[in-house]
Amino acid sequence: MLADMGDDAGAFRSSVLALHRATGLPVVFGGALTGPERLRISELVGNTTDSLAGLVVRQGSGLGGKAMATGRPMWVSDYPHAPSITHDYDKPVTHEGLLTVLAIPVVVRRRVRGVLYGALREPLGLADRVVAAAVQTARDLEQELAVRDAADEALARVRREAAADEPQGAAARWEEVRAVHAELRGLADQVADPALRNRLLAASTRLAAAGAGESGGGPRPMLSPRELDVLSYVAVGCTNAEAAQRLGLLPETVKSYLRSAMRKLDAHTRMQAVAAARRAGLLP
Repeated sequence: MLADMGDDAGAFRSSVLALHRATGLPVVFGGALTGPERLRISELVGNTTDSLAGLVVRQGSGLGGKAMATGRPMWVSDYPHAPSITHDYDKPVTHEGLLTVLAIPVVVRRRVRGVLYGALREPLGLADRVVAAAVQTARDLEQELAVRDAADEALARVRREAAADEPQGAAARWEEVRAVHAELRGLADQVADPALRNRLLAASTRLAAAGAGESGGGPRPMLSPRELDVLSYVAVGCTNAEAAQRLGLLPETVKSYLRSAMRKLDAHTRMQAVAAARRAGLLP
């Protein structure tokens, strides 16, 4: 099943900007798949013409198409004369004046979801640090897409169970949603890119809101991000030590955050705190 292309396009938009910041390359662009074995270049930074805007790249054709076919980063230092690629797109590339071009496929669950490109207008080699930064940007995008997919799939399963009126099955699915919610918050804490971290936290908020819709909602105490992180892991059955390990904290620190959350939620036990947070729409 193809992912939501609209959502992928938004993620690629942010990643092209991140690629520009991380590498310093003067021209960066990219796009998500719009159908089987083809992508559309939808995001450009540093371009001086519109020759690449909207260009459809097919798997196996040109540099990006070859990167799609192999699933590996590829680059050439003289695009119009490179013998290792086909030259289906020489006209728009030459019109933009690009010579050195790097193409990195974004691969999630062994399936290419799009390609990120960086380019120079000179026939130069690319420094290792530039290539490494570009590859890391693609890996960050892969992580974001994979996490978002997991959250969307978990929500979809829960909704299917609820629609089928299978309370026991739905309850089991909610446990999966809660595990994904905790994982999302844990991942967000490990991400250096503020924009990516905010998107991961936004995805976790979507899951929590789904739970609130089921219970009718309630007052919203102001829990700190760390208090909510700890409660997320408590909600899926983690001990203080297990939550500490997953969050990279000391067990005593986790205990302190938990006590503070319990006080704000007017709860006397861990599970009372979890239940109160769910009623408030803070946890799924």
